[in-house]
Amino acid sequence: MHPTRSFTFSCLALVTLIALSGHSFASTVAVGNPACQPSLVHFATIQLAVNSVPAGSTIKVCPGNYPEQVSIISKNLTLIGVPFGTADAAVVVVPGGGLVTNGVTDIFGQPTAAQIFVQNAAVTISHLGVDGANDGMTDCTIDPIGIYYQNASGTITDNAVRNVLLPPGLQGCQDGLAINVESNTGAPAVTISNNSVRNYDKNGITASGPNNGSPGPSVKVTGNTVIGLGATTVTAQNGIQIGYGATATVASNYVVDDIYINPPACSPCYGASGILIYGSAGVNVLSNTVESTQYGIVPVTASATLTANGTIVTSNHIGGTQLYDAIDLCSDGNSAKSNVIYGSSQDGIHTDDTCPPSTGSTNTVTGNTINEACAGILLGSGGGNTTAPNSFLNVTNTTLAGDTCTPLDGPSEKHQSLRPSAYKMKR
Repeated sequence: MHPTRSFTFSCLALVTLIALSGHSFASTVAVGNPACQPSLVHFATIQLAVNSVPAGSTIKVCPGNYPEQVSIISKNLTLIGVPFGTADAAVVVVPGGGLVTNGVTDIFGQPTAAQIFVQNAAVTISHLGVDGANDGMTDCTIDPIGIYYQNASGTITDNAVRNVLLPPGLQGCQDGLAINVESNTGAPAVTISNNSVRNYDKNGITASGPNNGSPGPSVKVTGNTVIGLGATTVTAQNGIQIGYGATATVASNYVVDDIYINPPACSPCYGASGILIYGSAGVNVLSNTVESTQYGIVPVTASATLTANGTIVTSNHIGGTQLYDAIDLCSDGNSAKSNVIYGSSQDGIHTDDTCPPSTGSTNTVTGNTINEACAGILLGSGGGNTTAPNSFLNVTNTTLAGDTCTPLDGPSEKHQSLRPSAYKMKR
């Protein structure tokens, strides 16, 4: 054998041996077309690479479709899609037999079928596609999820997550989460940034704590584009949901098209939300654009131990809310400042008294510009609220006591008959 070829072969063999032996040194490997990243050891599947490399490694995923479900458990890794030639889409797709459970439940006990599952690790997932089309679900007992972090930290950035959608006959299950972060073992930090999320079933981006008053994950949700199904009769969607004790900053996202057309004679009725804060206190919601949703931004107290009190809603642009309020402060001690609201079919901002034990009190609502609403500010019956100064244009009432407003062009809506529809545990 030519000595140069022999030396090259020996080096490649050594690199492969290190990668497959669990050596303590982190490595960088590739998945897919061997012509892509030719200097790296290649694996045929993402899961094989995850299983083979040591902690701290980087796995570069070359363009192509990868029909698999990936589990990363107790191993810190970076998983990143890379371009090759004119191609720039490395996509995890549903295996031929459909999604199956990853052998785990969510923190509430619901079986899940995640396309990428991360548990007890610090992981970065970047520049990947996750497509849940044709997931093969046959009933409501298993929750399909695109990217799922459980008791894990890290970064989910620059990904495209789409079609995490149950078959048409099952969409009323209120399942199907594009990106889901949960923790019941402390407050791991997760950044969810600059992702494209669309065509999901229940929620686009979800962060949940344990629902018992203990802390949940600490998330930064920034710069994402989240697009719902539009008007639908089958599921009350939420673009972004922070709940059950999770803490968050939700900033500079674009959220659109979450509208639930309630069936007739519903009692209580439920509504979809652009950004829903459900039983999580002290969340910052700033500089988002929320358009064409049923609710715009709504912090909701769920119980005495799971309040949404102290939510800060600042400098958001909220337009075209349909049936209900642009900002519904169904909790206490919130701040809604410097928001621009236009085209609300009901009210611009509601200091809402219908989420006990919160009473819609001690809220500060100032510096907002509200153009076209039934009531610029609907006051509920809470006390100690500061509701001036604000700017009003083309509103039927600048401020109005109570929880009901009669628009000039339609019937009144009784807000207490409607509840935001959070993604909830099913036990």
